[in-house]
Amino acid sequence: MSSKADDIFAYIQERCLWQFASRSWDREANITGILGKAADLFAGREVAPATPDDKLFLADAKILVKDCRDRYSWIANTDPTEFPAVLEEVKDLLVDVAITKSKNRELNHTLY
Repeated sequence: MSSKADDIFAYIQERCLWQFASRSWDREANITGILGKAADLFAGREVAPATPDDKLFLADAKILVKDCRDRYSWIANTDPTEFPAVLEEVKDLLVDVAITKSKNRELNHTLY
């Protein structure tokens, strides 16, 4: 794991509640959607949300990107083409911690 991914992961663990939705599929959708939009924003791409979920993911991604840019000086010196790989590392770690290794049995309960 790169130190860049470690920084962003630590920020998300400390500040972002969207990683803790009540079901595993919600958690995965949030993690994938928000980090995908964040990769676009870090790369300087224009993002046009097409669905209500896209709007939600974009709103959270904007906060994530702004706060990370404020906190981590290395972001200003990073090639924008690096961000998808960094955020893929973050995604893998978040899925592992918040879904795969979660001890919350309600995540996959059929009646919940």
